[in-house]
Amino acid sequence: MTIKKQETVRRYVFLFIGLFINALGVSLITKANLGTSPITSIPYVLSEAFGLSIGMFTFFFNILLVILQIILLRRKFKLSSLLQLPVIFVFSVFIDMTMAMLYFVNPQSYIFQLISLLIGCIVLGFGVFTEMVANVVMLPGEATVRAICTVTNFDFGKTKVVFDTTMTVTAVILSFALLGFLFGVREGTIIAALVVGIIAKNFKRIFYALETILIPTKTGKGRLIVNEKSKR
Repeated sequence: MTIKKQETVRRYVFLFIGLFINALGVSLITKANLGTSPITSIPYVLSEAFGLSIGMFTFFFNILLVILQIILLRRKFKLSSLLQLPVIFVFSVFIDMTMAMLYFVNPQSYIFQLISLLIGCIVLGFGVFTEMVANVVMLPGEATVRAICTVTNFDFGKTKVVFDTTMTVTAVILSFALLGFLFGVREGTIIAALVVGIIAKNFKRIFYALETILIPTKTGKGRLIVNEKSKR
């Protein structure tokens, strides 16, 4: 196997590890019962309303995001971006898998809910960092923000904030429309939106050498690209 193929294999291995860690973080945040992450809030509400799994609605919702990218980018949409579909399918399966694995997590007191939430944010932040190390396929949430920025020339970070806010507000509207009460959006949603990206960037600073060691380039220097992403 050539060095280039070995590097590609390592990157995809890291991607799938990152997807599992991301799913575990999302599940921990959700199990805290203080709301879920902004990008998961809509699938979470739909799951409660229609009785299907969060992972299944996560997959359907992200397909819509890919379609939105195609509409926005038109001829600029690259066929390679369709790799988002199998990646998000795996991520959706991992969400259902980790939700089942964490069946015993059901914190009752507020302090333990906060602890579960913060652990989930740390795990999710590490998963985002691992995806950065892989640097092969962007998940539909971030890819959609990038597509919006490509069309509008808006700043990625500010657009991400608006995007996450839109997801959260939509989840609130769907919650009242379908369930008659607020579900899935609480203080945990805001905390996750604020801290996950910061945690991921700190992991990047602390473990920067990891990418150089595990995915070296011809010059021996890492190629870790830090996207302004927050989890899912």
